[in-house]
Amino acid sequence: MVKSERNFRIEMAIAFLIMVLIFIFKVKNWEAVVLVLIIMWVMVAEIINTVLERVVDILKPRIHPYARLIKDMMAAVVLTSSLAAVIIGIIIFLPYFRDFFGFY
Repeated sequence: MVKSERNFRIEMAIAFLIMVLIFIFKVKNWEAVVLVLIIMWVMVAEIINTVLERVVDILKPRIHPYARLIKDMMAAVVLTSSLAAVIIGIIIFLPYFRDFFGFY
């Protein structure tokens, strides 16, 4: 995955950044658990997406009309997971950023 999937590398970089922010801001334990779980969820979704895309590529779209639909649906799973992760990250980190930069 790391060698062949650019999106996975981007997700790993973002995950690393989030882990650093967890330690810098000393987030609460339950917030750290939520962040780690959502990071893992996005990465697992990306892995499953890649596996299913490879399987569908073997079948080729001309073999079954749903092949393209399956790929699009899995991409939607990853997109939805990523958007949820961003929202959760904002909810958790916003108070820490406000305190750090002195905004109220």
